[in-house]
Amino acid sequence: MPIDKDSPVPSPTAPAAPRTPNPRLAIAVLCIGGLTAALTQTLVIPIQSDLPRLLDTSAANAAWVVTVTLLAGAVSMPIAGRLADLFGKKRVMVATSAILLVGSALVAMSSTLVPVLAGRALQGLAMGFIPVGISMIRQIVPPHLAGGAVAAMSATLGVGGAIGLPLSAWIVEVGDWHALFWVSTGLAAGVMVLTAVAIPHVHDGGKGHFDLVGALGLAVGLVSLLVGVSKATTWGWADARTLGAIAAGVLVLLVWGVFELRQAEPLVDLRATAKLPVLMTNLAAVAVGFGMMAQAIVVPQLLQLPEATGYGLGQSILAAGLWMAPGGLVMMLFAPVSGRLISTIGARVTLMIGAAVLGGGYLVAYVLMDAPWQLLLVSCILSAGVGIGYAAMPTLILDAVPPREAGAAVGLNALMRSVGTTVSAAVMGTLLTSNTMPAGNGFEIPTEGAFQLCFLVGAIAAFAGVAIAALIPKRKAVDATPGSEPVGAGLTAG
Repeated sequence: MPIDKDSPVPSPTAPAAPRTPNPRLAIAVLCIGGLTAALTQTLVIPIQSDLPRLLDTSAANAAWVVTVTLLAGAVSMPIAGRLADLFGKKRVMVATSAILLVGSALVAMSSTLVPVLAGRALQGLAMGFIPVGISMIRQIVPPHLAGGAVAAMSATLGVGGAIGLPLSAWIVEVGDWHALFWVSTGLAAGVMVLTAVAIPHVHDGGKGHFDLVGALGLAVGLVSLLVGVSKATTWGWADARTLGAIAAGVLVLLVWGVFELRQAEPLVDLRATAKLPVLMTNLAAVAVGFGMMAQAIVVPQLLQLPEATGYGLGQSILAAGLWMAPGGLVMMLFAPVSGRLISTIGARVTLMIGAAVLGGGYLVAYVLMDAPWQLLLVSCILSAGVGIGYAAMPTLILDAVPPREAGAAVGLNALMRSVGTTVSAAVMGTLLTSNTMPAGNGFEIPTEGAFQLCFLVGAIAAFAGVAIAALIPKRKAVDATPGSEPVGAGLTAG
């Protein structure tokens, strides 16, 4: 009997799923862990302008409190995925939870720059929890729950960041800034215990060794490249530091790629990554990640600009966070919708729908930016698109790679989303700072046209994601009768 060629199917070579007494509890624990890791990305945004005073340092140094977490998260996701493939996914998730606990506690007890940077870097490393959790789901939950669970877990990458902004703004208003990290410490401790207790142990470790040289090469290349991109708004795109960092990063990554191709057991199987389904999904991840981050950069600024500008909405930091908070809930609510779409029309089409909704949301934003409720509506549309699109990508990756490489492959996909968000932050920052008008006392603020330009660029990125997703090959319909070709064995372009 033919089977839908584009819907998720269990790999014939996947390890047999153990009996999980309570799969829904396991899914909930994985999602809570993902949310906890992801919210650290935006935890300090409400206090970013106060960090130089709080840490007794310069504004340039204080900016690294945000940047170092993003860099560590980008590096950790593919590396954690490979470690999970070798040593077992549960072990790596417990370890990343412990790293988050230590990093959060270190920042909570610190008031100077160096230990805060060290703690924030450790918090970023905990982002490896998310791709590992995604790659484990099919092994521990029944098939009828797997699609929705993968969707929900994948959505935590966006939901955690969306929830983190209003939550941290509220905590800062009612208490000391250190309370942010004591809350994170408590959440990390809870996730570590729940993961150890509620997630079944799967004998999923593989034979082989960890490519330490490859991991170091990837880390150096990524950090150099992403530092250049993330600092371009501050240094200037034509500055020697920006160009040097980007060029050095690209050069190191090229050398790293040549090295990886010569390894019997590489950190990332670049040949598998070059296969059309994986390559196109990862390129789409960059575009959708770009679109997701654009709203996180642009909408809060528009909400907080003074009403005297004629287009600013005069909201406080807390109020701006609360106006955007429903977007995070919408993102999570649309994860099961995405799971249902994946099972009926396939992950490729679902990704196209998510990216199209995201692009449509930016077109709505272009004309609806005159009141907080309008931006609330925009945020919900954009979040729905992200929730649908983010949920489809891991399914496409998991369907295209062997189970023994699932962790590393999903980690690389998460990395590509992170690259998209980093590039988006730099581009949006450049657009907003290069189209300004005087605001008195020597200050410059973005013009209304700058915000509209950002929305248009976000829309272009999202619709580019639609076009890229359309190039992902469909899975063949195969005969599932006894003795026939294994399900999901072939791919055709189309």
